[in-house]
Amino acid sequence: MKRLLTSVALAAITLTAANLAAPQAMAAPAPKAAATRPAPPVIHYKTATIDGVKVFYREAGPADGPVVLLLHGFPTSSHMFRNLIPLLADKYRVIAPDYPGYGQSDAPDHTKFAYNFANQAEVMDKLVGQLGLKRYTMYVMDYGAPIGYRLALKHPERVSGLIVQNGNAYTEGLQSPFWDPIKVYWGDRSQKNRDALNGLVTLDITKFQYTDGMGDVSRISPDNWVHDQALLDRPGNRDVQLDMLGDYGSNVPFYPDFQKFFRDFQPPTLIVWGKNDKIFPEEGAHPYLRDLPKAEIHILDSGHFALEDRLSEMAPLIHDFLDRKVAK
Repeated sequence: MKRLLTSVALAAITLTAANLAAPQAMAAPAPKAAATRPAPPVIHYKTATIDGVKVFYREAGPADGPVVLLLHGFPTSSHMFRNLIPLLADKYRVIAPDYPGYGQSDAPDHTKFAYNFANQAEVMDKLVGQLGLKRYTMYVMDYGAPIGYRLALKHPERVSGLIVQNGNAYTEGLQSPFWDPIKVYWGDRSQKNRDALNGLVTLDITKFQYTDGMGDVSRISPDNWVHDQALLDRPGNRDVQLDMLGDYGSNVPFYPDFQKFFRDFQPPTLIVWGKNDKIFPEEGAHPYLRDLPKAEIHILDSGHFALEDRLSEMAPLIHDFLDRKVAK
């Protein structure tokens, strides 16, 4: 019996020692490489209410970092910046909103909300004010260019820099045949001319915008056009888009004002342009140098949504530009 009790006691002591040792083993320090590897930036998905409309935006990076405001194009949303945001958010406060009618923002009926560039710029101005942004670099692309430049005319002192990607401010950039039926609608807002633009919000054209002219189509995720088209196909959204296409012509009279802003304030500017874009072709990139002679320009073998194709080239260029010209 004594031998049995002694064996049981020894077993219990052994088990207790093993249990005590286990947590220590689990708490062993992580390998040095894992401990020093930086964690990926956290992206927050938020909304702000502007005049009763919920405006969605993505935000990442240090709260006290220099601000980079990302302004998207047609027919997409802040979704177009999803891959770029974490690459800038190591030291920059990155904010990417969706305009009303786009992405995850509210899309009021077009008879109750003015879908034009003046109003979209006003909403962005109020969002910037609500977020307390006193200074920012703007990344402008497609629709983001006239919206951003209208914002710059309101508050030129706030613009610390410009990153221009296939975003037009010169008549030379509007000579593509893509614009021909849209220009007809600018001159005559008949239902016939409006209906002629219906094809611009179909899946074929959405896919075309992502794939045409790309240097490597295998880099382009089909999720892009599936995501965008699902939003375009929401009830009433076609009218939102046709209103915006019809109003794009209102930006052209502002081109001299945009260009005067460039000349007068000379914001540090980086131009990264997909040269094969049939909507905003390369001819729209070079005139910037007339007014911004110190602008840095890179013409890329890409199309309209160059970030989808050339992120590996563009992100280092953008980060380096910000480091030298904004965070200095």
